[in-house]
Amino acid sequence: MTVETHAIEDLAADLRRARQDARDERDMLRRVRELALRTAAVPGSWVEDGLYEADDEQGFGVHLLHEEPDHSLTIMAVSWLPHRGAPPHDHGTWAVLAGVDGTERNDLYERTDDGKTEGHATLRKVVEKKVGVGEVLCMAEGSIHGVANDSDRTTLSLHIYGRNLQYVRRSKFDPENHTVTPFTVKLEG
Repeated sequence: MTVETHAIEDLAADLRRARQDARDERDMLRRVRELALRTAAVPGSWVEDGLYEADDEQGFGVHLLHEEPDHSLTIMAVSWLPHRGAPPHDHGTWAVLAGVDGTERNDLYERTDDGKTEGHATLRKVVEKKVGVGEVLCMAEGSIHGVANDSDRTTLSLHIYGRNLQYVRRSKFDPENHTVTPFTVKLEG
């Protein structure tokens, strides 16, 4: 298969093979990273204008491109409105995101409390990583990150998850108030 024909259906088939062959989560992330890079490199084979639509209230748009029948191996396009983003959150699964159009800033955190007090969490920012066109960020299950589009235009990124985010328990964090609450997002379309 050539890169030029690597559309979302091809990516899904490659993800299924990767899941069969991966030894563990780390190996899966390595494999998915390469697949995400390849797919993001040819946006003309799958990007449509509608993927740039975003929910003004939440500041971003989540577009489901593919999902396995058991809600695993989910592929989404996420559009980020200018000067908007998402608060620190986890995914409830591993995640790989690739820059397609524009740059998104990812602030990565570690949780510093023991997680035993419901509704309470303390975070420490570990690193900031900008993900632009042709760049990828891999996050193991349990990773926490916040996202921001610091630019003046809507950006787009490709997201691949081990499970559909609507079927896992996710949390969002407020680092200033030291709180943690459930996190759900609206899907476009």
